[in-house]
Amino acid sequence: MKIQKEIMTYCPYCRKHTMHTVKLYSKKPERWLNVGRRRHERAIKGHVGSVEPKAHSKKLGKKQKIILTCTVCQKSVERVLGGGRTKKKLEIKR
Repeated sequence: MKIQKEIMTYCPYCRKHTMHTVKLYSKKPERWLNVGRRRHERAIKGHVGSVEPKAHSKKLGKKQKIILTCTVCQKSVERVLGGGRTKKKLEIKR
């Protein structure tokens, strides 16, 4: 699925339609000291049962997310494209 580099859409901060720059969403790496990681490390420290999650079946598609940045107020908004899951890879037109 191809999307324009800049699109005209509604900005909830300006409360009107303005030009937005489009950027693909990429997940940031997990912090080393967050609560979930510390709890997991503490659980696997001694002789305990299985704390690893059970293997799940693979998802058939992925929610495609973009970040829209308003050119007027420089605020960012996330948007999920397609609503449901889609198999199409997202790319920005040059």
